[in-house]
Amino acid sequence: MKNRIAFFFILLMISVGIYAQKIMKIGIIGLDTSHSTAFTELINSGSDETFSQGFRVVAAYPYGSKTIQSSYERIPGYIEKVKTQGVEIVSSIADLLDKVDCVLLETNDGRLHLEQAMEVFKAGKICYIDKPIGDTLGDAIAIYEMAEKYNIPIFSSSALRFTPQNQKLRNNELGKILGADCYSPHKVEPTHPDFGFYGIHGVETLYTAMGTGCESVNRMSSDRGDVVVGRWKDGRIGIFRGITKGPQIYGGTAFTSKGAITVGGYQGYKVLLEQILTFFRTGVAPVSKEETIEIFTFMQASNMSKEQNGKIVTLEEAYQKGWKDAQKLIKACNKK
Repeated sequence: MKNRIAFFFILLMISVGIYAQKIMKIGIIGLDTSHSTAFTELINSGSDETFSQGFRVVAAYPYGSKTIQSSYERIPGYIEKVKTQGVEIVSSIADLLDKVDCVLLETNDGRLHLEQAMEVFKAGKICYIDKPIGDTLGDAIAIYEMAEKYNIPIFSSSALRFTPQNQKLRNNELGKILGADCYSPHKVEPTHPDFGFYGIHGVETLYTAMGTGCESVNRMSSDRGDVVVGRWKDGRIGIFRGITKGPQIYGGTAFTSKGAITVGGYQGYKVLLEQILTFFRTGVAPVSKEETIEIFTFMQASNMSKEQNGKIVTLEEAYQKGWKDAQKLIKACNKK
């Protein structure tokens, strides 16, 4: 009898513990990208309890780009889609922040990220900022500087980084990386600098394999695509090909001490979301500020090379330009 009572008491305590477990409430800013609906479904559907246990998307502020047609046209449909997952639609970011513990800043328009992120930082909420973290290199630097001022952990990444094959390359499990050629679609968006809006997927794949340390780039362009060649400080060469016309594919080749290894392509959003949820739990970013800033510096330098007919441009030169732009943005943020 005593054993049965003890058994039921243990069950009761387990049940109480599960019931009392705090659910981390997630808010989404921006319903103008498929990432928003995909993340919500993965978290709220309950189809994978281990994956999303302890989290729920509870509220969303829909906007979002109001000027990029391919983005703002999605908003009405995506509002209805997340509502079926039990998400409350709110009228402002301030209303959202009152209801949540952490934020997915998903707005597809990088030009809005600094302004929207500032509201999140001032509210003291941990935040994942989807690609591109900012419109320009200056925006990216300013966002990180302001996050540090308010002591808010952030990170940004393409899902391509966390494809299992690419993580093996990153960790040198397939041999020491001697160089890499990576490619992705390059969809031109006139409101954003080249590569920042979409080509960033392939650039981030390249950096996942190569790591930081690029010192200079040069670029060749045509109406079919672009090729950027980067030289790393240790002499390694990394190449990004942005595909404008042709199959919209992701991947590449990494040259390692064990031979030529295929770079992983797109395998869905779950690999990225797993990293985001772990980040929300721990506050530890899986991608460093330094690497994300260098990715934007690489893209800035490639644009400068294109403007100068393929001239070699150093990342230091590109960074200094971005830093000057960032100081103006930081000054404006500090006045508000």
